[in-house]
Amino acid sequence: MSLRPLFVTQVYEASLAEASGFIGFNAALLEACRHLAEEDQAGRAWCKRHGYRGYTSYASLTDLPQRFPEFGELKKRLDRHAAVYAKALNFDLSRKPRLDSLWVNVLKPGGGHTGHIHPHSIISGTVYVEVPAGASSLKLEDPRLPMMMARPSLTPEAGEAEQPFVYLAPQAGTILMWESWLRHEVPVNAARSERISISFNYA
Repeated sequence: MSLRPLFVTQVYEASLAEASGFIGFNAALLEACRHLAEEDQAGRAWCKRHGYRGYTSYASLTDLPQRFPEFGELKKRLDRHAAVYAKALNFDLSRKPRLDSLWVNVLKPGGGHTGHIHPHSIISGTVYVEVPAGASSLKLEDPRLPMMMARPSLTPEAGEAEQPFVYLAPQAGTILMWESWLRHEVPVNAARSERISISFNYA
């Protein structure tokens, strides 16, 4: 008897912390994120209208790599990781994936982000800048979940690949990437301070 793991969902994980100069680079990213959270009035107004507990530049700023050298450097690093991931997925592309959007997330205690996907892109992901103790993990949903119907609950021995939900706990510098159709969410931030990350899409 044999089992064949078909239709596998591959999630990419790496870390900026492995590169030299990470502490200084991450501190500069953190400062830039906090600066935006204070100065981006349009973004703050959007968050207030939509009940986002914290700040995101998602709906207000589309040129962060051109606006701040820290985000420009981050783009270069993410481009390399996205190319490696696309190759590992055996994507048949005429050119490397192109960064389509990049935005800051400052999630206050008690804030979360409900389940969603990222249309019009092929790879999505997040790099984590500040992850205090008790901060939310990234919750990933098995894409087969709506079709499982009468599937029984799992035994305690069931592995990560068989779970309906998987929680990935990042640290500062962690890069997570997934195919953009994969539904994901950020549960309520139970930390006592802000959880700061930078999300992105590749087309």
